[in-house]
Amino acid sequence: MSVLAAFQPDWLTVLQAGFMRNAFIAGSIVALASGLIGYFVIVRGSAFATHALAHIGFPGATGAVLVGAPITAGLLVFTLGGALAIGVLGKRAAEREVATGTVLAFATGLGILFGTLATRSANTVTNVLFGNLLAIAPDQLVVFGAFMLVLVVVLAAVYRPLLFASADPQVAEAKGVPVRALGVLFMVLLALVITMAVQVVGTLLLFGLVVTPAATAFMVTARPGAVLAVGSVVSLLSVWIGLVLSVMFNLPPSFFIISVATFAWLVTWGLTRRGRRGVSGSAGAAGAAATH
Repeated sequence: MSVLAAFQPDWLTVLQAGFMRNAFIAGSIVALASGLIGYFVIVRGSAFATHALAHIGFPGATGAVLVGAPITAGLLVFTLGGALAIGVLGKRAAEREVATGTVLAFATGLGILFGTLATRSANTVTNVLFGNLLAIAPDQLVVFGAFMLVLVVVLAAVYRPLLFASADPQVAEAKGVPVRALGVLFMVLLALVITMAVQVVGTLLLFGLVVTPAATAFMVTARPGAVLAVGSVVSLLSVWIGLVLSVMFNLPPSFFIISVATFAWLVTWGLTRRGRRGVSGSAGAAGAAATH
């Protein structure tokens, strides 16, 4: 069946349903959180750690099913544990990669074990891998709101030193900035965002929501505040448009959310690349004219 054949003529009615309201609220919270943390992920070179933490949360979700605990609690325990391990074990970039890869491999092994033992985990595994934004419950919204509040308050408190430690850690350390402690704190905040984002787009697609919008913003501007703002807008639009399209065509929202974010990244890349070529061409022509 083609996508056009799956078009739902009553999609406006579905958008007014309670579960869609929950999806829009949860998606918006996660989009804003991703926009705030995404800048620091790129500046700190933590893209691999972000991808890894999403997968480290996988055994937490399957383990929660195994013991009858909430999925969010299982995700949080494992992503926080992985974040602390990576933050403490890896001070330099090379050390972080080794620590991240080692923790990721161990967590993946646990995920396989828990998934095998938990006979009721088939749907959970699918939801964790690909997300299930339309199944967000009201109690999860409360948790997401609390996580977002913690993220905003902590980032507001450590914004300047964290920015300094992220952009130039050696100079920051020489100036007395607690670079290592800020690195661990950043990983904890990243774990909170990933715990939420996994439930929206899943572990396999999380990179496209947490990192891609910030990368898109970086192609437009290098100013930290502007990157945070543009990245948040791209994340929000990706979630909103993705949810509407998912209802219109009765297809998984995570696919459309990531597709919109990727499309924005590709268009921005093309436009900025063309702009750089134009500037280079104009500069070359001006230089040639000056020599004659």
